[in-house]
Amino acid sequence: MGLLTKEQVSAAQDLTTEEVEVPQWGGSVLVRGLTARERGQFMAMLVDQRKGGNRTRLEDLQVRLCAMSIVDEQGRRMFSDSELSLLARKSARALQPIFEVAQRLSGLSDEQVEELSGNSEETPSDDSLSD
Repeated sequence: MGLLTKEQVSAAQDLTTEEVEVPQWGGSVLVRGLTARERGQFMAMLVDQRKGGNRTRLEDLQVRLCAMSIVDEQGRRMFSDSELSLLARKSARALQPIFEVAQRLSGLSDEQVEELSGNSEETPSDDSLSD
């Protein structure tokens, strides 16, 4: 392999998607790995929460990652940030395989997620998704 040009790097289609069967919903969804910017935003959201003294509960960060990763056939997010509560009300069992695939496709290890979330006893924040 040779050195790539800026144009070749820009043109490379490197975002991976995977279809995930969700029996509880009667079908499947398309899950896309996060872009570098999206991953940075996701990680920054967790760090900001910790600095403010409010830790994001594991359920909430699972919902956020799922919402950022579930896409339509054109690769557009199906759930916006304002629709997180829709996913938060869904079965944890249904979301778990989506979360695991999104985590893997985005290069987020279990250890990184645990470290960023504080993985300790958390105090619910006022902006918790569980309304």
